[in-house]
Amino acid sequence: MEIRFVNRIGDIERRDWNALAGRDYPFLRHEFLAALEHSGAVAPATGWQPEHALLYQADRLVAAMPLYRKTHSWGEYVFDQAWARAYAQRGLAYYPKYLAAVPFTPCTGPRIVVAPDRPADETVVPLLDAVLERARSDGLSSWHCLFADADLGERLAQYGLIRREDVQFQWFNRAYRDFDDYLAALSAGKRKMVKRERRKVGAQGIELVSLDGREVDAKQWQAFYRFYALTYLKRRSQPYLNLDFFLRLAADMPEQLRLILAMKRGQAVAAALFFVGGDTLYGRYWGCDHDYDALHFEACYYQGIGYCIANGFSRFDSGAQGEHKIARGFEPVTTSSWHWIAEPGFAAAIADFVARERLHVASYRADAAQYLPFKHNADATVGNDDSHFR
Repeated sequence: MEIRFVNRIGDIERRDWNALAGRDYPFLRHEFLAALEHSGAVAPATGWQPEHALLYQADRLVAAMPLYRKTHSWGEYVFDQAWARAYAQRGLAYYPKYLAAVPFTPCTGPRIVVAPDRPADETVVPLLDAVLERARSDGLSSWHCLFADADLGERLAQYGLIRREDVQFQWFNRAYRDFDDYLAALSAGKRKMVKRERRKVGAQGIELVSLDGREVDAKQWQAFYRFYALTYLKRRSQPYLNLDFFLRLAADMPEQLRLILAMKRGQAVAAALFFVGGDTLYGRYWGCDHDYDALHFEACYYQGIGYCIANGFSRFDSGAQGEHKIARGFEPVTTSSWHWIAEPGFAAAIADFVARERLHVASYRADAAQYLPFKHNADATVGNDDSHFR
């Protein structure tokens, strides 16, 4: 066994990485990570230094972890800035830190990928050992593994990492025959609300066009990017990603992209971009040139639900935040992040904080489930990271 750390995903053969990562979780494909790096969105200059951890056996890649040395906490969707401020108040440096995650992507999935013919114990354990040893030897304050799946979470718990929880809202397909069948499962009031919102979009002269990534032309990608960037600019911030990133995805993995364009009088006025996984649809980016009544719900939620039903997908992961999703049938699920803190005093304080925080998160999740719109709310499951695929 040999451990290697590389500073560019390009130093790893695409076929070797993808033989481990597969296609079910699109954000760990070599093409996705390479687009982040080659576009400059992920680079030392932006505070993301790649140090991907690799495990080789007889020169064959058998396990890998996407790993970054971070000099800030932006783009993570698990907020630890208060921890950094506490470090600074004690005269300690919180940055740099180690981060195992997919940049700018708050979607639960694998954080260590393993060759299918290799036992996990023989690969995951030495890789985790190597990452922790490197963090210690380099004097890093911490190592964080974000939105990890349940299997890895169990192992990280054995290593004594601190578990932190949060809630997202996701939609689950209960073998609906079509969109009307889904609507029939909702209470009368919420069913009328959804129908009313969908009518409002048409009444504004807006038509939704759904395109496979292979059908999208350069002009349409430019329009999408303008809408995406406007979402950030309206909040007086800069977008994390650039047009080059999306064009690279369009060239290298178009079959896992789905673009919804909202058209009015022949012109695009809004767009939403989805990623197609194994049995999960991921809603990731959205933007519009003006505010149109109910268009966000149609483009980002109802179009995704319809796609999942038509294609037999079990789950629609629409990203972080958004309590307004509850009324539209998105159920609260638990997400997990795991944290190793080098300084013992801070580790104890953070462990105490997240233990109390978990109680509030559990209460919030249970309360949110009471507002689900289904006729028989008991049929809806309050999910956690073990119930994503049901």
